[in-house]
Order: sequence, then structure tokens, then C-alpha cells
Amino acid sequence: MSAVLSPAPRRPIRELPDELVSQIAAGEVVERPASVVRELVDNALDAGATQVTVRLLAGGVRLICIEDDGCGIAREELPLALRRHATSKIGSLADLESVATMGFRGEALAAIASVSELHLLSRPAAQGSAFLLDASSGELRPAARATGTTVEVKELFFSTPARRKFLKTDATELAHCVEAVRRHALARPDVGFTVWHEGKLCEQWRAGSREQRLSDVLGEDFLADSVAVDHAVGPVRVTGRAGIPDAARSRADWQFAYVNGRYVRDKVITHAARSAYEDLLHGQRQPAYALYVEIDPTRVDVNVHPTKIEVRFRDSREVHQAVRHAVEGALSAPRAALAGAPQAVAAAPVMPAWRQPAIPFVPAQQGNRVEDLAALWSPSPVGRGDARNPDAAPAPEVGVRTAHPDLPSGDWPLGRAIAQLQGIYILAENAQGLVVVDMHAAHERIVYERLKTQMDAQAIRSQPLLIPATFAASPAEIATAEASQATLEALGLQVTPFSPRTLAVRAVPATLAQGDAVELARSVLAELAQHDGSTIVERARNELLATMACHGAVRANRKLTIEEMNALLRQMEETERSDQCNHGRPTWRQLTLRELDGLFLRGR
Repeated sequence: MSAVLSPAPRRPIRELPDELVSQIAAGEVVERPASVVRELVDNALDAGATQVTVRLLAGGVRLICIEDDGCGIAREELPLALRRHATSKIGSLADLESVATMGFRGEALAAIASVSELHLLSRPAAQGSAFLLDASSGELRPAARATGTTVEVKELFFSTPARRKFLKTDATELAHCVEAVRRHALARPDVGFTVWHEGKLCEQWRAGSREQRLSDVLGEDFLADSVAVDHAVGPVRVTGRAGIPDAARSRADWQFAYVNGRYVRDKVITHAARSAYEDLLHGQRQPAYALYVEIDPTRVDVNVHPTKIEVRFRDSREVHQAVRHAVEGALSAPRAALAGAPQAVAAAPVMPAWRQPAIPFVPAQQGNRVEDLAALWSPSPVGRGDARNPDAAPAPEVGVRTAHPDLPSGDWPLGRAIAQLQGIYILAENAQGLVVVDMHAAHERIVYERLKTQMDAQAIRSQPLLIPATFAASPAEIATAEASQATLEALGLQVTPFSPRTLAVRAVPATLAQGDAVELARSVLAELAQHDGSTIVERARNELLATMACHGAVRANRKLTIEEMNALLRQMEETERSDQCNHGRPTWRQLTLRELDGLFLRGR
């Protein structure tokens, strides 16, 4: 028979001793050496530093030394800097609600000093000499140093050996420290950063432009395999670079998001960026990006977590829409149309073709005739049928115009068609060399984008259900449905309370009338509670359109004439997202003359 545990005797309520309070604060702020590096670099940047040097021993466990050339701390303020909740960055509640600095809590130095041996050496420009403060003894003495501050942290967690046991190997802790500096470096290209470990140089990033810093930190391949992002709407501006779908990774380790210069891990931004890739990436592939969100400090709360890595937006949907549209707009311009001018990608993305004014048809040498282009959407003529599906339904007729009518055939980005390979690939010649196009994948994307454009031009039509679909709803779902009636109606949904614990779906979008009404309603309500519910409806609608486009696109093994091939290439150059098909596969590849020469060992 098991013994019954008696409850512990109740302790009286009392104030915690200062030593214990400081240890609790340290547990919130200092998790590992990288936490110390992050907090001290934050302070260096707030001090106006233009060069930050980080020196480490044993992955930061034995020593963390941060040197900067900032404004420094006056002698009389040095002891105060080590006290809890002492800071120069905020002085009132109004300041806290509009924080524009990296640090503001006034706890970092005190928390670090409570679990290490900390020395603070600083000198303002107007002070004759520097002064060194020993946090353990409180001793303050003159020392030699140029203008700026040096914070030296030795033997981290020496006073709490149990916490030291949770640290990983020196190599692992060093990697986390370097990652912390790297995140700062991506946000502040105007500041130089240097990291030393055991007396050896680990990383060095010199001050420069944002593009140069992205190239230095993430590599030249990231810059080459990404497009510029620059989008402003209302109080939100989103800049940076978004990786092209071809450069997607198996892990989400190259996703950097910043809010007013602060690195954050935010679900709103992550979800918005991922939703922008929905039509381009499928499966578990993760996009790479570096996005910088600028917003009025009063519209974002950074005082959410002691590590300051989480934020809360006053209007999360506003930020979600801004980030999503920014990345979508950057990725929508076909890279083929910009292949000859890479600088144009960073300067100003090409306006989507369907938003441009109509251009009169101009005949070209390779015969982009209206009947040639229409042949791609018409039933297969006798003798040139689809070997796999001769009865496939044609895609809808669309308006026709010639892309780049003022360019000679040799300057077309995707070149001029020269042959068809095995009824699957189009071979084209352009100024760089050879272009290989998967004709079914390319045409599928063209048809898909046309269908989406036609659908977007019409309001979402709602279809009432003969018998309302009811389901047991949680209090959160009921509250969301009641608060979002206007949004739901705009999406073609009518969801109303049926009883205190039940919701009824009375109408759904007409294009999704055959789907699961309850599942759709639940998904939209879940999205509305967090982000923007329209993404669910768009996703479901786009799945239907993608199926239609797949069946309507030209099939493999269908023989095309040179005129039809050229017509397809011209349409690719002006169609949004034409670099990937609806399933995320690339639609074309470029083989340069240098690559072709290499295959045949020419010039060696």
C-alpha cells in the first residue's frame, strides 16, 4: 500500500533576498554565453559604436570580452550601471511604449554580474582617462583606454555550478555566440564586427552596404539566388531579400526577420513569409530570406520577453499583409524577363503583365501570330495529338499580346526556339547560351496565373447551403466568428451562432461549394484568430485552379511548331511566377556558353 504524501507546510509570504532576486533575473536573461554576447552587443550598438570586437575563451565560458568605440560611460555612472533596473534608455511609461533602442530593461549587466566575474572599463570622449570597475568588490580605479567601453565577463556561472552543467561543448557554445553576432551584423551593415576565439580570428565583417553585408554573412550565392524586397503600405515598410524557390533549403536556418533593427522570432512574420511561397514551394522545403520590417515603435510591443526576441504587434494583420504582399511582389516578376539586367531586380520589380496597358500586336521574325498562340489552348489537331491524353479539355482562351515587341529576336530573355526534344523540352538559343524549357510545366503556370487573374477580377460569390452545416465550436471560435462577420462575408462565408456552443455554416464561396464546409469554416476561423483568414480561401481556391490548369496545359509528347514554341517563350517572359510550375518544379534552365565549353573541354 503506497504511502499518502502529506502536503508541505505553508510558508509565510515574504520578500525575496536581493541575491535570490538577482539569480532569478539572471536565469531569465542569461541562458548561455551567447545570451551574454547578445545583451552586451545590444548595449554597444545603443552607445553608437561603429566597431564591435568580441573575444572569447572556451566558447565564452571562460571569457567573454566585448569592446566598442561608442560614447562610453562616465566615471560616476559606472557603479549605477551595475544596479538592477538602471538604464539611460527609458525614463517613463511613454518611453517604454515607444522603445527605439536595442536594450531598455536595465537588467543585463546586473544579471550577468550575479553569475560571473565582471569588469567594466569605460571612457567618454570628454573624460581625461578611463576607469575600471570590479563588479565583485566595487573597486573603481583609473585605467588606460581610448573612448568607448569594454565589458569583460569571466567564468560564467562560477557561482552556480549546477547551471554550468547544462552548457554544451565549447564548439557548440562558440557556434551560438557567432550566430548571435551574425544576427546583429545582418541588421547593422554600418557597423564593423570582429569575433576572436582563443586568440584566433573567427569572423570579420567590415562596415558597408546592406547588399555587401548580406553577401559577406550569408555568401554570394544567397545574393545571386534572391530578389530584392521593398514594399510600403500604411505605417509598415518591408525591405530585404527573399530567396528564389530554387534556393529553398531543407531547414529553416536561413530565415532572418528584423523589426526596427531587432532580430525577432515572430509567428506573424514567419507565417506571412511562408504563405507568400505557397504557390512556389511544396512539401517541406524552407525558403531563405532576410526581411527588415520598419514600423512606428508605438505600434509594436518589445517588452514581451526578457530576451527581447519576441514582439507583439498592435495590428498583426496589418504586418502580416505587408510582409506577405512584399515577398509575393518580389517573387512574382519572372526572372527570365530580367535575366539580362540583374540590377533591375534590386531596383524595381517589373510590373506584372496583367497590370500593364495593352500593347499593340507587332509581328516578329519568329512569327508570334495570334493563331500560333491560340493553338496552345486549342484542341490538338489531327496528327499532332496528345499521346497521353488526346481528349484533354483545352484551357480557356486568353487575350494575346507580344512580350517585348520592341526587342529584336536575339535580345529576347528566353531566346528563340530552335528545336523540341522528345516532345517534352523546348530548346532555345539566347545571348547567354542554351535555354531548356519544360513545356508542360511552363504552360501549366501560364494557364494557372491567367485563371487566378480572371478569378481575382470578380468578387467572391457566395452560395447558400440548402441545409446549414453545424459543428461544436470552442469559445474562441465563437468569439472570432462574432467579431469577424464582415471579413467572413467578404470571403463568401456566412458563419453564425446556432446555439451557445454551436456554429452554423450557412453559405460558402461558390467555387468551393463541393468541399467540406465545416473544415473550411474551422480553418478560416483559426486563421482569423491569428492572421488573415483570406489565405485559407485563396489556398483552397488555388488548389482547384491548379487542377484545372494542369489538365488544360499542353501535354508532353505533343509536337509543337517553332511558332508555337516561340509564343510559349514570350508568354513565360511576361507571366508572374513563371519560373516554377504549380507544383514547385522549375520550368526552365539556362546553360551558358562557358558551361557548354566546359563540357567539351574547350579552351583548356
